[in-house]
Amino acid sequence: MPKKTVCSFSLTLTPTLGGYLKKKLRGYDVRISTDPIDINTIDPQTEILGTFVDSKIDAAIIAKLKKLKLIVTLSTGFDHIDLQAVKKRGIPVCNVPDYGQHTVAEFALALMLALSRKIFWGVKRVKEGSYDYHGLRGFDLKGKTVGVYGAGRIGVHFIDLLAGFGTRVIGYDAFPHKELQDKHGFTYVSMNTLLAESDIISLHAPLLPSTYHVIDKKAIKKMKPGVHIINTARGGLIDSEALVWGLEEGIVAGAGLDVLEGEDLLEDRTKMLYSTLPPKLMKTVLMNEALIAHPRTIVTPHSAFNTHEAVTRILDTTIENVTAFTAGTVQHDVTQPAHK
Repeated sequence: MPKKTVCSFSLTLTPTLGGYLKKKLRGYDVRISTDPIDINTIDPQTEILGTFVDSKIDAAIIAKLKKLKLIVTLSTGFDHIDLQAVKKRGIPVCNVPDYGQHTVAEFALALMLALSRKIFWGVKRVKEGSYDYHGLRGFDLKGKTVGVYGAGRIGVHFIDLLAGFGTRVIGYDAFPHKELQDKHGFTYVSMNTLLAESDIISLHAPLLPSTYHVIDKKAIKKMKPGVHIINTARGGLIDSEALVWGLEEGIVAGAGLDVLEGEDLLEDRTKMLYSTLPPKLMKTVLMNEALIAHPRTIVTPHSAFNTHEAVTRILDTTIENVTAFTAGTVQHDVTQPAHK
């Protein structure tokens, strides 16, 4: 009997669906962990590694996996993987590019509505025993300018969802496609214009060296006073310290955040107790705690992707990535120039 390909999956994304994955990959030796990938526990026999964004696949892990042939990430983003290290080994990294443009866009819209009408605070007040609307006055979306940073698949779908609200939509993208403006009803502007004119800014860009901390103190100083910021993309797009400053200065009236920089440490706070963190990372963690506790923020635990339909699409595309690779075809490989 021929040896089966060893596939190690970290199913923190959806631990209950391990059986689904094993059934669909029946011809493989599928080994599933419900914990994030760790250098001390990863199976050295792994040939195909499946990971979610809460596992950091760094050079040390890649070096340990001598038999590694493929990495499949159960996500669109791939900033949790050391691409330079895998490229040296010639290992493809396949992502899931299309699982949930509407799923994440809908969540961004939900955060925007929750902020504009103070829904989170209203619910909290009633559950605490006070049935009183005073101090919960919100604002209409109609007539407001919404700035969309990153007019890709998710960003454009978010723009489409705004069509019924009577908003003016402006967008910034590093690679603009002019035909999208008429089709989706928005206008491309410069980054400075987006910052200066937006009442609400929603982030929908990948985390790259060029987008890291794109929302920093300098950017916030250019924003319209009273702006609201939504982030369902990657935590590293925002400098947490700068956002805390913007909230305290009154420039930023509110923020809806589904992602935070360094959020893996928030998932397991014991890591901070038993680890020696570099000062920069510790500062980020402390700023994140300040954002979570701030009275004008809504912070959710990286759950914009998390619907039954989207998770099934993620698993199905991941399975296709594995089976295509073993059949001789590599698809959705983010190490290739088309993904730069």
